[in-house]
Amino acid sequence: MATIKDVAKLANVSPSTVSRVIAGSNRISLETKKRVHQAMETLNYVPNAIARSLARSNTRTIGFTIAREAGQAFSNPFFSELMRGMSTIAQTRDYNILLSISRNAEEEKEKCLQLIRERRVDGLIVSSSRLKDPLISALIEENVPFVLIGRNVEKPVLSVNNDNVQAARLATQHLLKQGYEKIAFVSGDANLVVSLDRVNGYKQALMEQNMPVVPERIVYADFSIDGGFRTLCRLWESGMEFDAVMAADDLFALGALQFAEHQGLEVPSNFGIVGFNDSPLMSFINPPLTSVKILAYELGMEAMELLLNVLADPEKAHTKKEIVLASELIVRRSSKRK
Repeated sequence: MATIKDVAKLANVSPSTVSRVIAGSNRISLETKKRVHQAMETLNYVPNAIARSLARSNTRTIGFTIAREAGQAFSNPFFSELMRGMSTIAQTRDYNILLSISRNAEEEKEKCLQLIRERRVDGLIVSSSRLKDPLISALIEENVPFVLIGRNVEKPVLSVNNDNVQAARLATQHLLKQGYEKIAFVSGDANLVVSLDRVNGYKQALMEQNMPVVPERIVYADFSIDGGFRTLCRLWESGMEFDAVMAADDLFALGALQFAEHQGLEVPSNFGIVGFNDSPLMSFINPPLTSVKILAYELGMEAMELLLNVLADPEKAHTKKEIVLASELIVRRSSKRK
């Protein structure tokens, strides 16, 4: 197999000149470029993709990072929709996507910095933000191009988000209008900013109706159907009364439906359920589940478009832009008493 040194020898140039020709340098004469390309063709030399990217300082690859157990990540339709949206834009701009999955925040930070330092990606799309997020701080410190799905509490960054406070507020208001009074809230990781925002929206809706905010009714679960089910079982066994569930994810809402069946509760007559994300199967569940429709596909498209525009014009990175997409409460039978 021919090497870059073989090409250089046949073309009577240095290996560094061959590298510059491969990278498309404008400082090489047309005559030299022609000799190098003829030598490459004669030797059937195909430049290594990594070598090409190092030579031209870009990889045409975007990293997408998820800090969650792989089983949880791929069981949630939200992430597949994000990927679908990102891929739509990446494909039109001739970019690839490299998926990085980590078990925790610290591992995510180390993996992402390694991808950047090894120049395997040109930039990153970060799927979620935490309070005092070590990854976001590290990316800012190292001046890495990135876009966040969500928002960062500490510093302004390029981001694409939903108004999660308002969405959770409207969903909780809906349950209150249907006559539910003791609404439990099932949240994901308490350190995620999206969890904080949705809990705050829930609290706002209760306070606006002069309803008590009972801290014990706010519970946290692993991102799975079983996580939602078991968390609600524990809440029930503790003696805490609740007649409805505002779930921060459709997986939790499905767990709530499983819980209602387990306890013999009629949905929606004496137990209401609202989920988040409006996954495709929610309308086919019995009873069909009310859910907040999040535009995950559009979030992915906007995030990729924003990042690629920054890579094309680095000055845009200094404009800390936040794109906020609308959400919609899709009311179905699981919460509709009236």
